[in-house]
Amino acid sequence: MISRIDLRGDALPEGRALRDLLPRAEFDVEAALEKVRPICEDVHHRGDAALIEYAERFDGVRLDRVRVPAAALTEALAGLDPLVRAALEESIARATLVHAEQRRAPHPVRVVPGGTVTEKWVPVERVGLYAPGGRSVYPSSVIMNAVPAQQAGVASVALASPPQKEFGGLPHPTILAACALLGIDEVYAAGGAQAVAMFAYGTETCAPANMVTGPGNIWVAAAKRYFTGRIGIDTEAGPTEIAVLADDTADPVHVASDLISQAEHDPLAAAVLVTDSEELANAVAKELEPQVAATKHVEDRILPALSGRQSAIVLVDGLDEGLRVVDAYGAEHLEIQTADAAAVAERVKNAGAIFVGPWSPVSLGDYCAGSNHVLPTGGCACHSSGLSVQSFLRGIHIVDYTRGALADVAHHVVTLAEAEDLPAHGAAVKARFGWKVPNR
Repeated sequence: MISRIDLRGDALPEGRALRDLLPRAEFDVEAALEKVRPICEDVHHRGDAALIEYAERFDGVRLDRVRVPAAALTEALAGLDPLVRAALEESIARATLVHAEQRRAPHPVRVVPGGTVTEKWVPVERVGLYAPGGRSVYPSSVIMNAVPAQQAGVASVALASPPQKEFGGLPHPTILAACALLGIDEVYAAGGAQAVAMFAYGTETCAPANMVTGPGNIWVAAAKRYFTGRIGIDTEAGPTEIAVLADDTADPVHVASDLISQAEHDPLAAAVLVTDSEELANAVAKELEPQVAATKHVEDRILPALSGRQSAIVLVDGLDEGLRVVDAYGAEHLEIQTADAAAVAERVKNAGAIFVGPWSPVSLGDYCAGSNHVLPTGGCACHSSGLSVQSFLRGIHIVDYTRGALADVAHHVVTLAEAEDLPAHGAAVKARFGWKVPNR
């Protein structure tokens, strides 16, 4: 069901050579880019009419309008299962608690007497959020995108989610209910690349956004790449990933269930176990069979994911080698199921989020840990972070010098300007002192 990669015995290679030995899904955003380009430009030129046409072509529904009526949000919340509502409210409360602590205050630095540089943090003005609606419904993604944007102070938050034939062309009612709980009243029935284009260009009914965030399929990722530079994006999210670093203290039942939990997202989802225990590897491989057989989405998602090239059990000589492997892999979700797991987690350099010990499964982070589940995939954790309040803030330096403070450093400014052959830069300083810069 799941392949093995044996890295024991020989010294592990460095850098790219090690990464190339590890499993990874194929996710060709560049190829998809050429297919989404005409869709994006069609939305640019025809606006809502193009969105309505693409909803009929891709989602099988004929829309009268793209924006979701306010009454539909109210009705969705009123009809929400009380248990689901309580779970969503708890998820919102915990995410709000964590993300509120990420707010940044202005930070003044006194460089010299009379000279300060202050960094202030300003939220982007308008954000478009994307909530997927393909194989599964993801109200949790509404929360994970909306809460940090709201805590950052974004003034205008809109959300798009694909129209659903089953629900008369509206997004899934649980998505709408989550929006209502979060106070998001601007919601659009639009999916895929066309939804990203709607936010990037704007249409008759949707004002353009400064930024688009949220996970989606390869077409969403390609549209984000297409608009990079015109709008801000969070990341080009690829298929979800879990890596588990485990030793012989780990429970194979836990490890197997956690691998399956991510495999059920998508046939391209990656599930990787890194261990120095062959006994654990054998036990997990054995445990996968009955657990997979007892769950849902086996044929269309879980089996293709676990048996695909992106998933494997990786055997290493020891914990140090295991840490090198998981750092090279840079997993979206990394579980540490070892002795002294907290200390091991401190040694990890590359991961979207780290889940410590047997009682912190990835599924907790997906819903109710308080952390954010919009995380870098495809090894991007080596240079990128997950979604947070900071994602929606821009740092602006405010430079405030007195005459005396400028005079004190003017000769250095002029010297550097002349060294770069930019004499007008120096002249801008000289002009303030009657073309005579104080000598030092």
